[in-house]
Amino acid sequence: MTSPSFEPAINPSGRAIGVSSDRSDGVEKVTGQAVYTMDFEEAGTLVGLVLRSEVARGRVLRLNAEPAEKIRGVRAVATHLDVPSLSGMSVVKDQPTFASDMIRYVGEPLAAVAADNEAIARRALAAIEVEIEELPAVVNLESAMAPDAPLVHENWQSYEIAMEAEDRSGNVVWQNGIKRGTDAEFERAFAEADAIVEDRFRVPRQNQTPIEPHVSAASYRNGRYVIHTSTQFPYMIRQRTAELLNVPPSQVRVVVPTVGGGFGGKLDAILEPIACVLARKSRRPVKVTNTREEEFATTGCRENASVWLRTAVSADGRILAQSAEVLSDNGAYSSGETVVCAGIATIALGSTYRIPLARYTSKVIYTNTPPTAAFRGVNGPYCIFAVENHVEHLARTIGMDRREFRMRNVIQKGDAMVNGQVLDDAYLLEAMASVESRVTWHQHAVPSAPGKLRGKALVPLSWLTNGGPAEATVHLADDGSIMITSAATEIGTGAVATGMRQIVAEVVGVSVDRVRISAPDTDGGGFDNGAQGSRTTFGSGEAARRAATAVREQIRRSAAALLDCDAGRIELIDGHAVREGGSSVSFADISRDQFGKSGPISGTGSFVAAAPKFDVGTVTGAAVTGLSGVSYHAHYAEVEVDAATGSIDILRYVVAQDVGRAINPAMIRGQVRGAVAQGIGYALYEEVRIDSRGHVIDTGFESYRVPTVLDIPPIDLEILENPSFEGPFGAKGVAEPPIVPVAAVLCAAVSDAIGHAITELPVTPFRVLEALQSAEQAK
Repeated sequence: MTSPSFEPAINPSGRAIGVSSDRSDGVEKVTGQAVYTMDFEEAGTLVGLVLRSEVARGRVLRLNAEPAEKIRGVRAVATHLDVPSLSGMSVVKDQPTFASDMIRYVGEPLAAVAADNEAIARRALAAIEVEIEELPAVVNLESAMAPDAPLVHENWQSYEIAMEAEDRSGNVVWQNGIKRGTDAEFERAFAEADAIVEDRFRVPRQNQTPIEPHVSAASYRNGRYVIHTSTQFPYMIRQRTAELLNVPPSQVRVVVPTVGGGFGGKLDAILEPIACVLARKSRRPVKVTNTREEEFATTGCRENASVWLRTAVSADGRILAQSAEVLSDNGAYSSGETVVCAGIATIALGSTYRIPLARYTSKVIYTNTPPTAAFRGVNGPYCIFAVENHVEHLARTIGMDRREFRMRNVIQKGDAMVNGQVLDDAYLLEAMASVESRVTWHQHAVPSAPGKLRGKALVPLSWLTNGGPAEATVHLADDGSIMITSAATEIGTGAVATGMRQIVAEVVGVSVDRVRISAPDTDGGGFDNGAQGSRTTFGSGEAARRAATAVREQIRRSAAALLDCDAGRIELIDGHAVREGGSSVSFADISRDQFGKSGPISGTGSFVAAAPKFDVGTVTGAAVTGLSGVSYHAHYAEVEVDAATGSIDILRYVVAQDVGRAINPAMIRGQVRGAVAQGIGYALYEEVRIDSRGHVIDTGFESYRVPTVLDIPPIDLEILENPSFEGPFGAKGVAEPPIVPVAAVLCAAVSDAIGHAITELPVTPFRVLEALQSAEQAK
């Protein structure tokens, strides 16, 4: 059956999708006119600052805020007594706004002040009297999982949870798993294997480093909180803030100005509840802004993790069975998506290759460190890094060409992933063929100079599109233009600024510049699941397409009455309804005519992706049990390594990306380039380090290196169109997939160059030199 997403657009004068349309926010951003939350300020706004813990674990013996309250110009001081409720993103409700009796990480809020200016606010913070008994802390996965480890949360059993986990004991926040095949089959596969390969991979934390830090401005009027904030997910901010303040969500309004970057780090409430309680107590607007040091040291970054893999393989290169364990660091609280996405980890391990028998476990661990959160690609970059470099080891072990091994095991149309979900549209072979049409795998490149070593790697990938719910309203204005009202948030991808507008323009038959979209506001826009998981064009765009379809049909019926013909004879062309034979009426005239008859023309559409079908007997304890809007990709990298210094040059980078349907090719190219850049940072440079006392060492760009334009090679990209049956006009997610395999392919290429495996990120020159030394000693 043909999906309704493939209805032909009534726009014969020219298509609005598949072309590189300009962004609606482009001019104001490049000219500096865009208003970010950092720029937003109401009259009388106070400066809010946060007093943070300097110990990783401790008991609060005394906290006296009275000296701060007596300082002239201090308008409010807030502590845990003002915000007693717990919250947490979706699964485990374990986080307070302020620490009360126990401190669980360096940087945890103890109190906050609102004052007339920053100088007074800093004096007030210094005046607050705090007495803390420092206690032994667990600041890494190994110490947290030790049998005698102190508990980060002694009262973990009392926390509200959304579903049952496989395990919640000790410092294990959550555990889920996948089990495919019987125990007897699994044990027999390992017993009869020609080779068994085992590896452990380790990855660090990675900070999202948005140009605009977390910042929130709040006011309290008529019993309602109004928050202007830099966020990707206004409805999540609304829900979480309401939970923490113990008020109905309808008492919280969230408005989103221009967002200066997010990459997953701005999904959850961090400063919003603090700004709100200060606004309520002071009866004045309050703005709280993170310093760059606070941004690095306290906000949720990508989690550090460990991945263990053990695989049985046959001499002819078939994967027979596989065991895996993923350990990811939750930090002190379940405030980000680390727990929510734990199920993606186990699925990602078995979503690209045929794994007939599997035993996978994903454990999320509490530590006395800042809470971790989502970062573009969530668990994917480190799981795929582990899988693909383990595949390299498998191929070397049985003496098979690495490409040939992948071709022999890659999922093809009609094959099932490890969770039993069948991929009828699997496009991995086509993606690999796209890459190989531009490179020659068996051609051996000559190093540029003596002492230089060259290597290459090819990595396929299956990845998901977040299928979460969305709602959009489209209405025809009296001047014939189109307005979209939605809470979908533009965070720089162009999914709102171009994608949604192009989709609606295509359906209704107007030029893209005649389509406008409202700013995200939870009082005006219907629910939207946030700018996450590449879902905005896919989900919000499909909701807008459905709303636009309703408007299109109303326009045609109204025009038919004006032109005295059947609606089926009406075409919509460039803002006009055209009757077969030539007569027409403008959208503006139709709108004004309907105002006096049936009222304004508008339509509302909603969407949520169908739940993926999987073998329910395979998955336990997971919030994510399958992949929606699956897309298929391949990345190829060539590198050159200096054997004397360990430095790495990326000589060539090739991408084949399945986008379902290319709505805006220019935006796709930009997203791929940006994602590869962030992936290069994860692979080669970035590491948020935490010392033995739980202090974040890297609190600024002086020590935390991100790639610059000089570090990014040209990206040889081919956009592949393998349509989805759910996304608008067949579109799938675009922004996340291209970051996922970057660390995997670069590390594999470096290992190929130096002749020795590297199992830890980032692949710094120091690690390269250590690997070269190990390779020399092994000879």
